[in-house]
Amino acid sequence: MNFRGGMGELMRQASRMQRKVEKRREELKEEKFEASVGNDKVTAIANGAPELVEVRIDEALLDEEGLEMVQDLVVAAANAALSKAREYLDQEIDKVTGGLSIPGLG
Repeated sequence: MNFRGGMGELMRQASRMQRKVEKRREELKEEKFEASVGNDKVTAIANGAPELVEVRIDEALLDEEGLEMVQDLVVAAANAALSKAREYLDQEIDKVTGGLSIPGLG
């Protein structure tokens, strides 16, 4: 199989794409993704790393629902926020790679 510009050009293009992906990943670390559950009484916020960066709990919720329910709501909110962040990250990386599935880039 012959590539225009040869294998060297292919490697340069792959390297450029890798730099673009890494740059976009760094930019996305500043993005925030929020998810709320339990009638907005528990909110989790993730960044584009994706990492959980904040959890907010309405103080009255502990009295109303008890610790076990609040723990379940925190897990649900955190998973939803992280899922939003991952989906957005995947979409943004697909934009950079043109939808190509290249090991080590996505």
